[in-house]
Amino acid sequence: MTGATAEDVGAAVGAFAVPLAAYGTTGSVVQAGVISFVGQLGSVLMALPAGVIVDRVDRRRLIMIGSAVAALAWLSVVVAGLVDGLSITAPHLAAALFVSSMVGSLMDPAGIAALHAVVPKEQLGQAVSVAQGRDAAATLLQGPLGGLLYGMSSVLPFVVSVAGRLVSVVTTSLVREPLNGDLGAARAEHPLAALREGLRYVFGVPLLRTMIWLFVLVNIVLNGMMVAINLHLVSIGTTPALIGLINTAVGVGVLAGSFLAGVLVKRVRVGVLTAMTLGVSGVAVVAMALYPTFWGFVAALTGMMFFAPALNAGLLSYVTAITPGAVQGRMAATMGLTGLVAGPTAPLVGSLLLASLGIGPAMWVFSAGWALLFLALFLVRPLWHVGLPGTWAADVVEWPTPRPPSATRSEAVRRRTSRHPRR
Repeated sequence: MTGATAEDVGAAVGAFAVPLAAYGTTGSVVQAGVISFVGQLGSVLMALPAGVIVDRVDRRRLIMIGSAVAALAWLSVVVAGLVDGLSITAPHLAAALFVSSMVGSLMDPAGIAALHAVVPKEQLGQAVSVAQGRDAAATLLQGPLGGLLYGMSSVLPFVVSVAGRLVSVVTTSLVREPLNGDLGAARAEHPLAALREGLRYVFGVPLLRTMIWLFVLVNIVLNGMMVAINLHLVSIGTTPALIGLINTAVGVGVLAGSFLAGVLVKRVRVGVLTAMTLGVSGVAVVAMALYPTFWGFVAALTGMMFFAPALNAGLLSYVTAITPGAVQGRMAATMGLTGLVAGPTAPLVGSLLLASLGIGPAMWVFSAGWALLFLALFLVRPLWHVGLPGTWAADVVEWPTPRPPSATRSEAVRRRTSRHPRR
């Protein structure tokens, strides 16, 4: 957790500085946007292969090597910015971001799989709650710390990024618990077959299959709403500092909620947590539709995010608990695709609604979206059968290890899931 926190803070500070450095290098807003776009392609291209890689290689070494590679990428940017006769070029910055985003796609499923390996199932909810707080803290530090460091020197944010990655290398090297199961069986399967097996697993468990669609819709509604709010504030001449406060409000709500998340996950069923979160969020969106003002947005968004860490911790820790170790990477990578699917859709939805309706009516449309999600929630039967953490061990999905190439069809183990996830 120490290494992941250092890596998250370093990555967040570096991400904040990339568009600033890109604009400083090119002098063009458009070119700076192209650099960010090209750099982030790494995470898109690595999204699905990452799950297969995480399940086929030693996860401890993968985290160490990935962190070291990202550190070297940003160290090259630091050197270029400091050494006389060299300067940070646009291709160099885009390449460093491309490498870093590829590594990030590997680190996310590797980190989830690592939690599964070292944390007892009944404590996964608390562990994921701590991770939620860590992410919120990194988000809150991103702007203030990144801006302060960049104001002192354009390379300082990247120095912090390098340091965070190196801390991750050191702390991960101290982990002695094995983070993988039978690597021999995993490596016996062809990578494409392993990818198909991972997709078959996720779409074969009713709860996971439903969660994918739920996450996509929630991401589209939530991110589309945030795009509409930010664009509205820009259009009415709100200062950038105040617009930044909107994102800070979200971070404050998540950080505050993360302190309560561990207690809630232990005592409240995941289905009830989901209903609480979507219900409170729906009320907050209605409040923003009624009072579409800057301070109305700040207050409502802070309250809206309060139960989100508990929901994320409950769902993520449960699916981590029931997923066999050999499929952890592919499960996490496949579930992570929901953000990539919603990514290009949400800005389009938000901007079109704002342009055609205005902020007030647009917020009412988002309110209707939340209401439909809330009502649809009660039709998701597998979600309501999830018990408290003490019962999760009984829900573990039985999934066969890959067959060696010489295995015959008659030797294959019949796939089946436990009674609870199939409901």
